[in-house]
Amino acid sequence: MSTEPVFSSEPSLAASPFIAPVPPPKRSARHRLRAYFLTGIVVAGPLAITAYITWWFINLVDGWVKPFIPAAYLPETYLKYPIPGFGLIVALFGLTLLGFLTANLVGRSLLDFGETLLGRMPVVRGLYKSVKQIFETVFSQSGTSFRTVGLVQFPAKGMWSIVFLSTPPQGELAESMPGRDEHVAVFMPCTPNPTTGFFFYLPRSEVIELSISVDEGAKLIMSAGLIQPDGQRRLAKLAEAAKTRRHVPEADAPLEAAQ
Repeated sequence: MSTEPVFSSEPSLAASPFIAPVPPPKRSARHRLRAYFLTGIVVAGPLAITAYITWWFINLVDGWVKPFIPAAYLPETYLKYPIPGFGLIVALFGLTLLGFLTANLVGRSLLDFGETLLGRMPVVRGLYKSVKQIFETVFSQSGTSFRTVGLVQFPAKGMWSIVFLSTPPQGELAESMPGRDEHVAVFMPCTPNPTTGFFFYLPRSEVIELSISVDEGAKLIMSAGLIQPDGQRRLAKLAEAAKTRRHVPEADAPLEAAQ
């Protein structure tokens, strides 16, 4: 039997130090068109929805305000076409002027007089006080609106839900709470409509506070978990790093020129 080694003319893949990378499979024209179409939806969708909501809000305010403006002051009286947003501008100016007038003594006296008249009306009194308290809480500069996001076990043990922490109970409500633990008011919005949900009081020890903003929590709820706060922070860090790298060559240019 011959013991001579057998040499092959074909190169061995194991002995080759470099292996050419396998090229990715070519995508068909159908797949490319589908990817382009989905990319177009992602880009145009938010722009179209934002433009539609903005246009709807402008027309809504114009429909409320323009009937109270005399025809002599309307732009369409002198132009062939109406100017959208004129009623919104008048409304913003009127609200700012109203806030300026109520900030002084005379305007405050007139406001107190009007509230006194409303306070004597049985049905309107309760409605006005409730609506006023809500507006003062949400829009006041020193209001106590939602500022903290937390986690609670709901609807069953081991299932965690996003909640927004509100003001703690006060007065008789706080004294009626069982136990010695401090209670907090939480609002658990529903997905994808955060304007509806559940409101309840819980011991503070049963709430896990999160280090994310209310805006990030709302995005997390409305997107059903698709938009994560950590992903937004990573994108912000990458954008900041890109800006820093963009300015570095400009700062080093004089040094290179001097050398």
